[in-house]
Amino acid sequence: MHILVCVKQVPDTTEIKMNPKTNTLDRSSAPTILNPYDAHAVEEAVKIKNQLGGKVSVLSMGPLQAQEVIKKCIEMGAEEGYLLSDRSFSGSDTLATSYILSMGIKKIMAMDSVDMVFCGKQAIDGDTAQVGPGIACRLGIPQLTYVEKINSVDIEKNVVVIHRKMDRGYEVVQAHLPCLMTIEKSINELTYVPLKNMINAARYQPIVWNISDLEADLTKMGLKGSPTLVRKVFPPPQRPGGELLQGTIDEAVDTLVHKLKGGILSCQS
Repeated sequence: MHILVCVKQVPDTTEIKMNPKTNTLDRSSAPTILNPYDAHAVEEAVKIKNQLGGKVSVLSMGPLQAQEVIKKCIEMGAEEGYLLSDRSFSGSDTLATSYILSMGIKKIMAMDSVDMVFCGKQAIDGDTAQVGPGIACRLGIPQLTYVEKINSVDIEKNVVVIHRKMDRGYEVVQAHLPCLMTIEKSINELTYVPLKNMINAARYQPIVWNISDLEADLTKMGLKGSPTLVRKVFPPPQRPGGELLQGTIDEAVDTLVHKLKGGILSCQS
């Protein structure tokens, strides 16, 4: 059983700020982390590997410093890590990113068969949830999105059964391998990393591939291959503070009731 997990280095959105002059994200204002959804995808892949045997590989696209998130995945129990890094990848939208990652996956598949591809449901810096399905489409394999539970993996029958999250409840879906899954954070709890894994990760050197290693089409990546154009990014307007009602409790209640009645009447009119 070989599970390949696509991971991304993202800015910690709890600390990131906006550049008021350019109206863009100031990525230098926040530390970078492993995308949380991807972390749960790696955790689930390692869990399946421990149950059924095999190995877990991770694949990322980004600058050379993205090797740090690959090492984080090695800490979590993955055995191999690949980074796709080239200046020609810069500016790729979700369409171009899915193409580049799919080319990397095809290269890995040519060396070693892959049974399942995992992606986090979405990246917290983009929130599009488009890259995983885009990869599956380019690879021509089934896609199982919003997976919150993997019921069973039958190696002999070459099928997997999962719970897929819906707005009201869930679907139970069966698919043939190989397939791609996008993983919800609710699928598991992240576990503590053993010291042995930390030592392995500190020593590990990810495999780095550039454009010449992929034999990819330059017109399908970077700005040339990205039909999406972001005109402006801006924070939502800050909400005004609430009104503090003065006076005694009875006076405050009367004022509140009066304001509520006024709001109801204005809505009805």
